[in-house]
Amino acid sequence: MAEPGIPEHVWSAVQDRLGYSEEDMALFRGNPRNEEVLRRTPELMSKTIVAEVVESHGCNSGHEVGDRFVFDGAGNVISKLCPKRMCVYALAAVAPLIFTSNELLYAGVDPSEMRFNRLGCPDVGVRCGGWGRVVMELKVADR
Repeated sequence: MAEPGIPEHVWSAVQDRLGYSEEDMALFRGNPRNEEVLRRTPELMSKTIVAEVVESHGCNSGHEVGDRFVFDGAGNVISKLCPKRMCVYALAAVAPLIFTSNELLYAGVDPSEMRFNRLGCPDVGVRCGGWGRVVMELKVADR
């Protein structure tokens, strides 16, 4: 049995949200992957993504073990659940794994099954000529 198509009101909401012209929208709708992504959006938005600091030494922003960077399923920072100060370099390091978690979900794979879910800020730490080092672990959970 074929899956039902995306309702027109959803396409219209996407067009309004993204500010697409009619031409842009025709291109967007012409890509079959976008329909699949829209089908999975409710599942994606039912997830919370957390990058928790598991190691920290010499972090100039003061991030400590246990600090958590919290994102919605689409990767938007939920600032009220995060440290008051957030290092842009630590946040940038998290971005590729958030993208990976989204891709896994779109492919029908539970993103919490990601094997390589640890990442670090780009600073190599004082022992390697840098200042500090922060290692985080990414987890994806139901909201």
